[in-house]
Amino acid sequence: MNKSIRTLEALIQHELVNADHIVEIEQVIEHFSLSISPQMQQKIDKTKPDDPIAKQFVPHIEELKTTAFEYHDPIGDDVHTAVKGIIHRYPDRCLLTPVLVCPVYCRFCFRREKIAASSEKLTAVELDNAFTYINHHPEIWEVILTGGDPFILKPAALKKILDRLNAIPHVEVIRFHTRVPVVESAKINADMIAALKCDKPIYVVLHANHPNEFTPEASQACAALVDAGIPMLSQTVLLKDLNDNIETLSTLMRCFIKHRIKPYYLHHADLVRGTQHFRTSIETGQQLMKQLRGRFSGLCQPTYVLDIPGGFGKMPIGPCYLQAGEKANEIAYHIEDYHGDIHAYPSRLIDKTTG
Repeated sequence: MNKSIRTLEALIQHELVNADHIVEIEQVIEHFSLSISPQMQQKIDKTKPDDPIAKQFVPHIEELKTTAFEYHDPIGDDVHTAVKGIIHRYPDRCLLTPVLVCPVYCRFCFRREKIAASSEKLTAVELDNAFTYINHHPEIWEVILTGGDPFILKPAALKKILDRLNAIPHVEVIRFHTRVPVVESAKINADMIAALKCDKPIYVVLHANHPNEFTPEASQACAALVDAGIPMLSQTVLLKDLNDNIETLSTLMRCFIKHRIKPYYLHHADLVRGTQHFRTSIETGQQLMKQLRGRFSGLCQPTYVLDIPGGFGKMPIGPCYLQAGEKANEIAYHIEDYHGDIHAYPSRLIDKTTG
């Protein structure tokens, strides 16, 4: 098992498709990219119909069902594409997408559709245009490399990109969003670590959704990055019947902390075409955040966010614990603790002590 699964034939060979659904799965693959790395193949438990690794990466007939409120471009990447390879949605930061492929394609990600129709990576001219755009926009303080997965690039190619960004004075922070450390851990080797050495701060945001993704190889890859002085953060997508229970979610957050990765974002699932079967309600997410708060270390608390359709950005949508109230004819606050009990808090703190 040393090749990625990228075809229907490979799915059948590895017994990852129901014989009754072959025609439908073929239709799914025609519309959406497929790739399952060998490392993730080994983690799939075929005896479990709801195996959390299989649910993330193996195509499902539910992907053929599209609702009226799902989008081809749910978070407005197209609207905010300044030049090819640059998505400039927020004032002080932009996305740079030098490569447009991933080692695995998550079945809930809109890029599984967009990447299928894209070339593998930006050309030299397109990369030059991207760097020129960044150079001409001094408000860009941070560049976030995503894609596709930037860590799929060879170390030498990655080093060239970092050298170009390092030479731009107003770019002070460089961030990578990746799945590679958990899905293709061997790529995080000495050459990759050397390529990531830079005069500017480098941050790596790891995308993982279930504790089962943390194989021994993944643990070693994360340790190599952190031991090299690269801070790591996490992002997770809240997924129905996969991590939308407090046992799995809290275990995952503790797993991040164990690996010296600070939980960063818990994403409400985007309105991606063919992903209704993955989405929870916002109320479910808020309730899970309430269960995390207080019962688990503050280190384990991500920010629950929703990426507003149309490209209007990510906003926190976690529960609110503070409400305005009234007490003795004076406005006060009511604040809820993690047990659900309500406490009064004065709106104005005035020292009434007299001399």
